[in-house]
Amino acid sequence: MRLALKASATALALLGAVCPAWADWREDIGTFRVGIVAEPGAGGSVPGLALLTDAYTKALGMKVEFVVARDYAALIEAQANARIQYAIYSATAYATALQRCGCVEPLVAPVDSDGAVGIRSILLTRDGKLPDLAAMETHRIAMAPPDDVGGSLLPLAGLTAEGFKIAEDAPFLVHADSAAAAETMLIDGNTDAVFGWATATTGGQPEMSGGTQARLEAAGVPGTTLRTVWASGLLRYGPHAVRSDLDPEAKRRLTVFLTNLKSISPDVYELLESKHSGGFVAAAPKDYEMASAIVHFVSGGDPR
Repeated sequence: MRLALKASATALALLGAVCPAWADWREDIGTFRVGIVAEPGAGGSVPGLALLTDAYTKALGMKVEFVVARDYAALIEAQANARIQYAIYSATAYATALQRCGCVEPLVAPVDSDGAVGIRSILLTRDGKLPDLAAMETHRIAMAPPDDVGGSLLPLAGLTAEGFKIAEDAPFLVHADSAAAAETMLIDGNTDAVFGWATATTGGQPEMSGGTQARLEAAGVPGTTLRTVWASGLLRYGPHAVRSDLDPEAKRRLTVFLTNLKSISPDVYELLESKHSGGFVAAAPKDYEMASAIVHFVSGGDPR
């Protein structure tokens, strides 16, 4: 009997030591704040905010509040200054936040229903007119506008990271007013190649089920005449990121909640992620090396 009482007392003591630790991070935070950027034209509103707030509240077991930022710059500042614990970013916005404070880490990222986890920039040629990267300077290559991620920023940063430094004003680059206009240049024979994009899995090679090649084929270019001369590193879809100093138990709860959300509450998942329908998977800092390369390139640094 005495042994049983002693064992019970020991168990209660251990429980007492653990439970306050679980409660402390909630008490320290008070209200868990999730930052999100409203869709263009939506003002400061986010559809289904009450449902989202309730879902996160149940997942964490504490009060949750959504903070709607006017843009990614405001969202980054809010997380860097610890006004929010959690933010939903694009890939380059996350990399910018990491560069800004070094205090954030990706928790999960969405995937497509076909398993694609992001995009790669690709250099496509038609009828073998561009044999390889070394021949770029003697050919005309169509490029999307400077703010186009897949057709301009990603190829410039990716090639620079691989040692092929190309200036945006290089004479062999033919800048188009849009990605579609760049594709038209290749279709009409005005350029020998075009920088575009393709959806990609973590396996390595681009998946040609979407992106520039699919668009060219839809415009009447035979797929057999197209060849990928080069493909960049993987640019993952934007993550849900938390402050690195967030308690590990909170990170665990959020990861479990998000990676199961698609199957458990598809309506809530749709509110949270409308562009990629395959659910969330756990993400790691190394997944955003290509995004960081883009940020370094834009800021004038060396992405290598």
